Amino acid sequence: MPPKSHVDRSIADPQSFVRTNVLGTQVLLEAAQRQGVTRFIQISTDEVYGTLGPEGLFTETTPLEPNSPYSASKAGADLLARAYFETYGFPVIVTRCSNNYGPFQFPERLIPTLITQASRFPYTATA
Repeated sequence: MPPKSHVDRSIADPQSFVRTNVLGTQVLLEAAQRQGVTRFIQISTDEVYGTLGPEGLFTETTPLEPNSPYSASKAGADLLARAYFETYGFPVIVTRCSNNYGPFQFPERLIPTLITQASRFPYTATA
């Protein structure tokens, strides 16, 4: 099950975001441990930090201040992954990327929007 990643949709249906992002992460962590996986990579989002402050950037020491059900569910998954490291010594890496993209992404997201806009211009190539 792919993680859910749309802020507006999380406002309308927060339960499915918690179920998918938090409980789904727990299921994956358990399965990874059982199968002897040597490292778990938790793909998160910069949304867990909340609103960008006056300094204009987030760092790894920026506190988590999620402000939507989506960002709260991702922060919960991040903290659960961290707890598996602290409790079980299970190696975990958390990435907090912005503008992830992939199959089935909503067309209003940044990457699909840029691709759509760019496709309106003629493409010419010379060798």
